[in-house]
Amino acid sequence: MRDELVARLTNAPVVPLVGTDDADVAVKTADALAAGGLSVIEVVLRSDNAQAGMEAILKRCDDVIVGAGTVLTLDQAKAVHQAGAQFIVCPGLVDEIAEYCLAEDVPIYPGTMTAGEVQRAYALGLREVKFFPASLAGGVPMLKALGSVFREMRFMPTGGVSAANLSEFLALDSVIACGGSWLTPKDAVASGDFAAITRLAEEAVSIAATARS
Repeated sequence: MRDELVARLTNAPVVPLVGTDDADVAVKTADALAAGGLSVIEVVLRSDNAQAGMEAILKRCDDVIVGAGTVLTLDQAKAVHQAGAQFIVCPGLVDEIAEYCLAEDVPIYPGTMTAGEVQRAYALGLREVKFFPASLAGGVPMLKALGSVFREMRFMPTGGVSAANLSEFLALDSVIACGGSWLTPKDAVASGDFAAITRLAEEAVSIAATARS
């Protein structure tokens, strides 16, 4: 799974965030994103029934890699892993969650925003981390500084990333992919305008292709 995840992010280095209490809507959103070329999806666990949406996508969507985001505790990490999550994303760096994922060989992207946090992740054995919240944590200039020091580390900036600045982040060699909720706007999800979500995904894939060329 790790190799397939890396391959897909190399081809389309954008991870859209999906968050809804309705499993059917989650599936339709994932299908719309995949139709636009984005087949690595992070389901954010910010509501009581979000995990049900993740499980529905895993069961009903073909050829989509599905991770769990906003994982806050070790128990939560264990629960989503057992439910089938193929990677885990956290807003911050928690040693016991990172150690569990390393032991289980589950790709994990813990949130970091300082040199100290990145160094701690490196010491734990991680080589890929989330950079969050990207825009507030210093954006592209901060990533350039971190990348120059931690040459083996790769970052997934999330938080404040959009179609307007996606190419700037992806132009950095240290960025493995960008995550963002701009691809699944609440109004489009609420109104069932999944064609709009597909168009946003297609736009992101196009931007990424140009940035990485």
